[in-house]
Amino acid sequence: MNMRLKQLALIAGSTLALATLTGQSAEAADTTVTFTVTSGALTITAPAGPVSLGSTTAGNSVSGPLGTVRVTDARGGTPTSDWIARVSSTSFVGPSDTIAASAAVYTPGAGTLLVGNGTLTSGTPGSLGAQRVAMTYTGGTGNSDATWDPTLLIAVPLSVGLGTYTGTVTHSVA
Repeated sequence: MNMRLKQLALIAGSTLALATLTGQSAEAADTTVTFTVTSGALTITAPAGPVSLGSTTAGNSVSGPLGTVRVTDARGGTPTSDWIARVSSTSFVGPSDTIAASAAVYTPGAGTLLVGNGTLTSGTPGSLGAQRVAMTYTGGTGNSDATWDPTLLIAVPLSVGLGTYTGTVTHSVA
């Protein structure tokens, strides 16, 4: 008999719960929500470093990845959605000598377009003796977001002294 009461209680509870769930709400109120999306900025980020390219002997070269560079264009296509990222370098200063920026060769590698409908084009690898194009984005509408993973090769002259050499590679976008 005890089992029979438990079954009846379970059926009654289920029926009450079902009636509660399917019943009409006594009251409802809607709220209209609005917001505005505004034009953002054109930004570039690159690894802060220091980035070590390893070591080599004088008269040879040293090469390695710089890390991911990213351009985010949140301007919404106003006034344009095109941009050009450039790269430059200082000389590399060691304990007793300096290696000119022209001894550094920047290779942007292939770019990855994360957001956007334009064309992303890698710059040509070359010397950082002068500022050069790293990546361009053209023909798109609206916002864009792109990354690339450049490498840097430095030809170390035979004439330089031993030690750690330090320079700064700068990425910019406009």
